[in-house]
Amino acid sequence: MSKVICHQSISLDGFSAGPNQSLDNPIGEGGLRLHEWMFATAAFRRMQGLSGGTEGPESAIVEEIASSNQVGAHILGRNMFDAGRGDWDPAWKGWWGDNPPYHHATFVLTHHPRQPIPMLGGTTFYFVTDGIESALRQAREAAGGKDVQIGGGAATVQQFLRAGQLDELYLDIVPIILGKGERLLENVGEPRLTPVEVIASPTVTHIRYRIER
Repeated sequence: MSKVICHQSISLDGFSAGPNQSLDNPIGEGGLRLHEWMFATAAFRRMQGLSGGTEGPESAIVEEIASSNQVGAHILGRNMFDAGRGDWDPAWKGWWGDNPPYHHATFVLTHHPRQPIPMLGGTTFYFVTDGIESALRQAREAAGGKDVQIGGGAATVQQFLRAGQLDELYLDIVPIILGKGERLLENVGEPRLTPVEVIASPTVTHIRYRIER
């Protein structure tokens, strides 16, 4: 049975991005520190065509994420696609160049309509202006029975948690303190989370939670 899932890196004080996000600093001040554990892995370096990096649990997790064929569609908030607000810049097609990492239908939540953007590698960005229920309905149809992944940012994850529409939350908890930014689990009600997998290391603790109905 397909699930709605989310995989996020957060700091010890609960932030999934730093403050002052911008075109030049899309994860906010200090936000890249949340992902240094991933950048150091052999799996990530192989994805970039590089050698070296560390093997071990972190590398295996990155490999699993990259090679998973269980996800059939993504949902993103606008800030995950574009640092702008208001009307679209028609030249902007995302942070990733011509071949984004999704390779399937990806639905972007926004208040501003835009025509779909087909990209290399099988990714097509669709822009949804009528809320998360519509985005989820379209994503499930596009996924064809596979999982739908909520890619962030924090406000988007919060909406799905509040609506009771998230089945699984996988957190990579990095032992740093950001102090401010985008806090992931703020204003989400009182979801019941059951840990079903824990992988610990000196650089990050991975916890997979099942969200109980």
